[in-house]
Amino acid sequence: MTSGRRVFAFAAVGAAGLAVQLATFTVLTRATGLHYALASVLGVELAVVHNFAWHERWTWADRPAASARGRLARLAGFHLSNGVVSIVGTLGFTVAFVEDAGLSPALANLTAVAATGALNFLASDRLVFASRRHETCHAKDDRLA
Repeated sequence: MTSGRRVFAFAAVGAAGLAVQLATFTVLTRATGLHYALASVLGVELAVVHNFAWHERWTWADRPAASARGRLARLAGFHLSNGVVSIVGTLGFTVAFVEDAGLSPALANLTAVAATGALNFLASDRLVFASRRHETCHAKDDRLA
């Protein structure tokens, strides 16, 4: 897949994940009265699982995991990279945007998601779904340095 197509696929999956996240956030805050900070974390977690499944099948389908164990390792890596960046970043930004900037919780949450997107793409492309060829190139570059 070309870089442009991969970025498009990542953004499309991210948009669908955002819909999952915001729907979860809305239901949890409005229907159950859950605090917006906890609802934000739970919405991100559901979106992370959703996004991983779609990235495996579409965005990085040309870089398949070698085994079921490899897929589980990727899921763990995705949680450690995208999940942590999304949860910590979204929680931090959402709280700051609500408490300090006076934005509504929903707008603050949406803005926070946008702020974490570029970091998540880089982590996914370079770490979680890195191809063996890509890893080999980096290993050669490291030996030359």
